[in-house]
Amino acid sequence: MDEDLIEKELTSEAVFDGVLLHVRKDTVELPNGHEATREWIKHPGASSVIPVLPDGKLLFVRQYRYPIRQVTLEVPAGKLDAPDEDPLYCAERELSEETGYTAGKIRKLTTIATTVGFSNEKIHLYAAEDLKPGKQHTDPDEFINLVEVSLEEALEMVRDGRIVDAKSVVSVLMLAQERAAK
Repeated sequence: MDEDLIEKELTSEAVFDGVLLHVRKDTVELPNGHEATREWIKHPGASSVIPVLPDGKLLFVRQYRYPIRQVTLEVPAGKLDAPDEDPLYCAERELSEETGYTAGKIRKLTTIATTVGFSNEKIHLYAAEDLKPGKQHTDPDEFINLVEVSLEEALEMVRDGRIVDAKSVVSVLMLAQERAAK
């Protein structure tokens, strides 16, 4: 159906191999037979989870994000530790590490491709309910504050730009859509 859009990889070289990111530079054959260069980031993938507290409020993490030089309000998330790691396990792990909570019930919302123009990263989005409190145990380089927000407040924060993180925006909007459908 879309065969006239497909690009064929001719060569691929590693430009940079870091701990998290791997930058590739590929030469591709375009549908019209010409060649082009594609620079892209290979990412292992990630999971996120929007925690719903017993009173219906949502739990977000507040943290500084160096690339945008800004403190953000986000749903807990983290990268898959291995390409074959179960995204659900990753979501449960990140929920526990970043918030201290464990979920009695967790369900998948969707999977999103974050930046299709230059990365293959996909994030699996989950919602967690029936939360049981525990002790937060963040990574040594993670500094996180927890913030409780009602769904209505979260929607307003999405609208006015206080929540800018894509996985968090999508999670809030999907949760709101689910609640509106009930």
